[in-house]
Amino acid sequence: MIGGSPPNRIDRYRPTGRSAPTADIRPADGYGLLAAGLFRGLWLPRRSTMIVAIVSLTQRLPPMQKKIFPWMQESFRWYGPQDTVTLADIRQCGATGVFTALHHIPYGEAWPLEDILQRKQELAAYELAWVAAEPVPVSEAIKSRSAGSERHLENYCETLRRLGQAGIHVVLNCFMPVLEWVRTDLTRRLPDGKICLSFDPCQFAAFERFILQRPGAKADYSEMEWKQAADFFGAMSPAEQQAFGERILGMLPGFHQAFSAAQLRERIELYAGIDETQLRRNLHAFLEAVVPVAEQAGVRLAMHPDDPPFSLLGLPRILSTESDFQTMLAMVDSPANGLCFCTGSLGPRADNDLPGMVRRLGSKIHAIHLRNVQREADRAFFEADHLRGSVDMPAVVEAILEEQGRRVATGREDVSIPMRPDHGHLMLDDLRKPPPKNPGYACIGRMRGLAELRGLQQGLAHAMTLHP
Repeated sequence: MIGGSPPNRIDRYRPTGRSAPTADIRPADGYGLLAAGLFRGLWLPRRSTMIVAIVSLTQRLPPMQKKIFPWMQESFRWYGPQDTVTLADIRQCGATGVFTALHHIPYGEAWPLEDILQRKQELAAYELAWVAAEPVPVSEAIKSRSAGSERHLENYCETLRRLGQAGIHVVLNCFMPVLEWVRTDLTRRLPDGKICLSFDPCQFAAFERFILQRPGAKADYSEMEWKQAADFFGAMSPAEQQAFGERILGMLPGFHQAFSAAQLRERIELYAGIDETQLRRNLHAFLEAVVPVAEQAGVRLAMHPDDPPFSLLGLPRILSTESDFQTMLAMVDSPANGLCFCTGSLGPRADNDLPGMVRRLGSKIHAIHLRNVQREADRAFFEADHLRGSVDMPAVVEAILEEQGRRVATGREDVSIPMRPDHGHLMLDDLRKPPPKNPGYACIGRMRGLAELRGLQQGLAHAMTLHP
């Protein structure tokens, strides 16, 4: 025994098929740790002589292999200079990347290169990277293949070229008719006092029946849902009924302006005669046009799931399940054709196996939204804390880290997938401020979500590195 060290001190660091207990060494550094541990931990009268012996020993031993599990690139969404959450706020939250778009450009128009470069410079001034363009929206003309679709497709392709030229390599989009996502309540109070977003089919049926008055809506609901909708609406005063209708119309995302019930009906009418089969044909035509351009520009497309993942307003939904995405990916087989894996959008369906979807579709995941939902009865749900709810978030994150480990092993460049905490609760000081213009995008709740997800991914990555 040297200097009081126990006899098995060196044995603890001999090769055992697992890496030494550290999280920041590279694959062949394990025996460097042996040398460093002996150098720091043993009392050596002739230290230099011992170092020579250790180096000689490590040069004769086989390299110590270690699996690498990179972390996802932690990011925030930003709605541009008008966002009440500033870039300085985002940086202080610990994010290094930003998902953003040129929201001032109308749908269907090409993004000017100078505007793209200016946005990139705005982020760089705060040492933030533009990791994903979210979204480059697909216009209703493209989705319905109606008047103007060819010009919009040409503009879309030109935007992809310009983004690639500017070094923006991930582009998010979606193919949901009319609406990008839907909730019925923006102010649901949780038991701990936080405020979340929620969806209640009964309330949405009341909106369809009494506010929108969509023809044929009754066929999309059960008799019980239709009766509950009448009871819910009838329990409100006329002023409350009017406020309810205005709230639903005003919160429908994707419009970026208030629409009347008549205007919404007009948009829905655009899809008359378009069922799931036809909408898939339209999606196929879109992908055939844009994927080759994206691949040439060095851009990876990330298609967002339907939210919620079931039909509303009588409109078809074609990106709600794993089978749907397998179909989409097979339409155009290209590294540029991929998906945005959004746990909050896929989570309301109990038949969506989210960790399994990551394992089976992982190579085509180009962006990640992590949000939890708590499923309730009859398709209702509310947005829960990021690590609590119906989504098994630890299992999802573990599967993502495994996928990123495979990317390292196969030499891919995009090893760290851009991720952002999707939505956050209104809490603490944000409860005393005006509600955010974009529901779900207050700062503090998302900062909490990012911190929780950071701890989860770093803890899992450390454990997986030690015990691959």
